[in-house]
Amino acid sequence: MIAGLSGGRRSVMPRSRKYPVELLERATRVVFESGRPIAHVAADLGLPSETLRKYVRQVEANEGRRPDLPTAEEREEIKRLRQENFELRRANEILKAASVFFAGELDPHRPK
Repeated sequence: MIAGLSGGRRSVMPRSRKYPVELLERATRVVFESGRPIAHVAADLGLPSETLRKYVRQVEANEGRRPDLPTAEEREEIKRLRQENFELRRANEILKAASVFFAGELDPHRPK
């Protein structure tokens, strides 16, 4: 979330895809069914080979073919947990600062 000029919050728009999902899915099917190298299929379809390679790896992870890679769901969960962790750490710092402040207010003769 980004704070707007009006002080409100608005969400960040996701980056638009340069290549249609349908094209990437078709290319992935060709790679799996034909056994041809990703670079050759990408060249035939006018895609950058790195774009297709990343998409193929993610499909493999999602289908359980690559247990060494996180699935899309796991990636989203990790992202969500990192954000939650960040927010909890920030709240903890605020509470620590507030407790120091109020401790000083309750006992003004206490050394800081």
